[in-house]
Amino acid sequence: MTSKIDRRDFLKTGVAAVGAVAAMDARGIGAQAASSSADAVVYYNGSILTMEGDAPGYVEAVAVKDGKIAFAGSRDKALAAVGEAKQVDLQGRTMLPGFIDSWGHFTLFAQQTLGVNLAYFSDKPPQNKADVIALLKAAPLFNGWVIGYGYIASLLSDGPLSLGDLDAAFPETPVMIATLSTLTGQVNSAGIAALGLTPETKAPPPGEITKDPKTGKLTGELSFAPFLGARIAALGSYSQDTTFKTFRAAEALLAKQGYTTVQSYQLQPGEVTDLRAAFEQGVISLDVMGMPSISDAASAKIVADADWTWGTYSHGDRGLKIPGYQVATDAAPQLRLAAFTQPYLDTTGFPKDWKGVLLPQEMVEHWVGYAYANDIQLFGYSNGDAGIDLSLRAIEKAIAATGKTGDRRTIIAHSYFVRPDQLATYRQLDIGVSMMPPHLMVYGDLLMTLLGAERASMESPLASAVKAGLRATLHCDCPSASPNVMEAICTAVTRATMSGQVLAPEERVDPYTALLGATRNVAYTYREEAIKGTITAGKIADLVILDGNPLTVPPDRIKDIKVVETIKRGQTLYARG
Repeated sequence: MTSKIDRRDFLKTGVAAVGAVAAMDARGIGAQAASSSADAVVYYNGSILTMEGDAPGYVEAVAVKDGKIAFAGSRDKALAAVGEAKQVDLQGRTMLPGFIDSWGHFTLFAQQTLGVNLAYFSDKPPQNKADVIALLKAAPLFNGWVIGYGYIASLLSDGPLSLGDLDAAFPETPVMIATLSTLTGQVNSAGIAALGLTPETKAPPPGEITKDPKTGKLTGELSFAPFLGARIAALGSYSQDTTFKTFRAAEALLAKQGYTTVQSYQLQPGEVTDLRAAFEQGVISLDVMGMPSISDAASAKIVADADWTWGTYSHGDRGLKIPGYQVATDAAPQLRLAAFTQPYLDTTGFPKDWKGVLLPQEMVEHWVGYAYANDIQLFGYSNGDAGIDLSLRAIEKAIAATGKTGDRRTIIAHSYFVRPDQLATYRQLDIGVSMMPPHLMVYGDLLMTLLGAERASMESPLASAVKAGLRATLHCDCPSASPNVMEAICTAVTRATMSGQVLAPEERVDPYTALLGATRNVAYTYREEAIKGTITAGKIADLVILDGNPLTVPPDRIKDIKVVETIKRGQTLYARG
């Protein structure tokens, strides 16, 4: 069992975690692209979807040489372009550009490989409490703890795990379970003791250490800063070698889903160090888009003290690239922290007429203005319509102060409940949008209760964004949802929740539009449209082969399409056995 942690240390750790919602202590990240081969390869006899035009376009063959796409067109010309080549018969499968992550937590996803996956996308998703306990019992200890991730109590047939359930199964070993949101969780009594918590422990804001209202005893449930502090304390410090092992594990899982470029937002100083070292040592092959996040003075220091060139790779044309930084205005709607102009319908446990939480306007305006003044790309993060209003006001103020309205590629991520008038402002100010269809799938049913049917059904209005002329991208925000790109595409096309409800069918998009949001449009976001995002001669040979064509299978079957092979710079990164 781990040694007891001093209560003062826990509180200090909690305060340090209050970048909280915006600055989790995920460990470092690293990458090194696979070496390109001088051997040429020609792929043919499949549905090779280039993603070049506004409508689907196919070619007969693709030639790859020296890690680049040498030719895309007829098979004869592909062979002529590279001379002697290995020929690969796609056997009718579908080839696309490799998927590019527009919003995700690579380092946190990597760190979670130290525990056991309890999520709906695990190999054996738990159906009841006994399943969760069985998965936890089979998990190896880390730093003396059993740690599980991705837990969703509402998906269990017999209700949520209680402190008593965990204590009966683990009377002496500390246990920590993180929910899918990554911001809340619970521990057992041994975990409470290891963390040094008592009913008198003061919760560092924002967040709560929950007590039973009848007995005053701790329930083991923790939220936000207290949970993040507990997670940091439970994991403790570990070696760079262990960090690198988590990177390799995460890369294997993400390559299996067809990713060739990933993102790690909420980037921390230690991660930059680990990432650079990992690239030097050839730890992984994926390109990584890193993004610091601003939530307070401490987290802003990484931006003020930046020792990198914004928008430039760490290792030539590969490695870590930090295109800009994130400024958040609110938080998750399923936790009733998204900021709305109208109250939540269900305010149980919150004040009357609760509308969510807004980050300080002065802080948001300062760092949005700093990005514009210093020509740094801005990635906003707004969920409710009031949170989006704050982002837009800050951007308008920054433009007025700097006069800069050029090609900035500003993004507002999530934009879950963006209004039509706000989409018009996005267009006017040349702001892009990145939406998360899996959030609608996982939480749509809950949001119907929290917000009411009319508001909840309009989450992630992707069709409206496209009609407004926005260049939209899609993301999974892994590990806050499955990294499965096909699942995200499927939800964008069907707008079906886990219960089968279809929310606002008029906001469905066609599969090709959805695929643009995981390929070409994301390359544009990162200013990589000249090297990634389409199957075009001269671009990097980042490719994915699928066992089905998302454009031709029934919409509700898109999620069942599997990745057969992921190719990074011409080299196979993942191949299905």
